[in-house]
Amino acid sequence: MLEIVVRTETGERHVRVSAEELAGLVERIGGDGDRFLVIQRVPDLPDVFAQVWHAAGGDYSVEHRDGGADRHFETTAEQPGAVIAALTGWARREAGWDSGLAWSPLGLPPAREVPPLDLGDKEHEELETRVREALAGGYCSRAQLAELAEDYLVTEDRRPVSREQAQALADRLWLERVAEQQSWQGETDPERLTRAFAALQRNGITARENFACCRSCGQAEIGTEAGPGSRGFVYFHSQCTESAAAGHGLTLLYGGFDGSSETTTAIGDEVVAALEAAGLSTRWDRDPGRSITVTPLDWRRRLVG
Repeated sequence: MLEIVVRTETGERHVRVSAEELAGLVERIGGDGDRFLVIQRVPDLPDVFAQVWHAAGGDYSVEHRDGGADRHFETTAEQPGAVIAALTGWARREAGWDSGLAWSPLGLPPAREVPPLDLGDKEHEELETRVREALAGGYCSRAQLAELAEDYLVTEDRRPVSREQAQALADRLWLERVAEQQSWQGETDPERLTRAFAALQRNGITARENFACCRSCGQAEIGTEAGPGSRGFVYFHSQCTESAAAGHGLTLLYGGFDGSSETTTAIGDEVVAALEAAGLSTRWDRDPGRSITVTPLDWRRRLVG
């Protein structure tokens, strides 16, 4: 799999696609409402991306950026094969990946300098603490992190953090986290959790990570996620994520779509079995009215973006 995220004009988000899947996406674009792809690395890095735009019957316009405005280049190609080769090489970080096309600087002006935050020590600390908490959860994108930073200290008559300042803060802390996770070795507990949830999903249990903001919203919305033949569900909401990241274990909510205690208990048994098969420990007394807790848990979720 390629360590990239591909976003489409139609709103799709494809994470860690294969080279064949990337080729299919490039070959697909061209119709109304489906004319471009934006490709980011995993984890996402500020000002590092590639993108392609194509309208049926015309050439392919391709760009890539690797840092500041002076590192933003463009080119065109008549056929999708050349585009696919370049983007696949970019995704793999192959030496000379860009040699097959004639690239030119896009000529963008340099970015304006972002003024420092005008905050007191206490507010500055509170803001950074909140952004770091969201980073530790591991589900925020850089854009979501910047939005959080911009809005966190807002009051009725004061917006002390501009969009540019918020993005600069989010990017700085994001890169700190990216550097930190370079030292993580092997499969992490959140990756084991994702593996268990994928197995449950394949076996007819709707499994969602970081789903909804709270239990009330989660219980109200999880039914809309169910696919044909789904017998039940398991999920955890964003407050559960924050608790797990703070070292308190992870609470899982589960149940059967028929509402019976028998089905709920059976779903709970399957959830526990899948988690244990993935190498995680659980605490649950098989009471359908009680949640399942994954503990102990070392919450180190790698950033994607």
